[in-house]
Amino acid sequence: MKLVLGIDAGGTASRSVVTTVDGRVVGRGAAGPGNPTSAGPAAAHAIGTAVRRALGPHDPADVTAGVAGLAGAAVLAEPALAAAFTAQWRELGLVCPITIVGDAVTAFAAGTAAPSGSVLIAGTGAVAARIDDWTVAGTADGLGWLLGDEGSGLWLGLRAVRAVARSWPPEPGDGLGARIAAAAGVGSCDELVRWAASRRPAEFATLAPLVCAAAAAGDELAARLTGEAGERLVATLGEVRAVDGPVVLSGGLLTRDTPVRSAVLARLPDAVVAGGDPAVAAAWLALRRVGGAGGGLHARMVGAGAGVSGPVGARLPQGFGSGNRVPRPVDSAGPLPP
Repeated sequence: MKLVLGIDAGGTASRSVVTTVDGRVVGRGAAGPGNPTSAGPAAAHAIGTAVRRALGPHDPADVTAGVAGLAGAAVLAEPALAAAFTAQWRELGLVCPITIVGDAVTAFAAGTAAPSGSVLIAGTGAVAARIDDWTVAGTADGLGWLLGDEGSGLWLGLRAVRAVARSWPPEPGDGLGARIAAAAGVGSCDELVRWAASRRPAEFATLAPLVCAAAAAGDELAARLTGEAGERLVATLGEVRAVDGPVVLSGGLLTRDTPVRSAVLARLPDAVVAGGDPAVAAAWLALRRVGGAGGGLHARMVGAGAGVSGPVGARLPQGFGSGNRVPRPVDSAGPLPP
């Protein structure tokens, strides 16, 4: 039985699927972080573990093609990292080509079968990319929390903590200030400062769902912050948006029904909310490489959510996280924690 392999890997997790050439998923696997920028050569091992679990009893020699969408893919130009991945494929028994693309490509394919267009990803980080014939032709932002990732989950959580600190003490009730104080377990501004100083940057992204919930409950500060996040994301997209083709929204802040997504869709009403699994989308891209992706296979594989404009009909993932931050380099593509 001939098979293809799809991989979606980022800073939080690595996921893999194995499908038949008619698009039927016959294996799934998951493992730890697979972003080579942040995890280094260990990313190759995590991705290999996910692939091994997805293969299960299937013969690796039956895999005819594979596509891996990786956050931080551009750093594989470094010989040591490239060698780690080559060794991993060999250890797994794979003899077919494994094409590595930026995860912006698989995020785009999870929302549309079109070869070209734009994708806006907002998870822990944020990046926009112009896609040309299933290749990253340009990116904007994806610069990390210190220099960019504007409108991302980390940006939103950090902005919320800063705003609450400056306006301390929180007003009575369950507004954003009270929610941040409760999440941090603090009772004074000094305690909040010490708490924030002890956090890893990515931990601020865990507050994004809290900010979104406060905005949905009518908190004015949270509503202002989520609205500004949407504005900044749309501005980022504007730096690289393709003239033609669909705009796909991906990442936890934009695939879930959040105030940030609402703010983005208010400005981009025709945008497509990615409803498919990027790992399955990667398998579909692999099938394209062996000439087997015709006949409406994208719609059958990626699911009903793909190709749906706006929030109606989009099949949303479980949890609040997807889309891993990518560094600036050319062929790569931001995660809210689960």
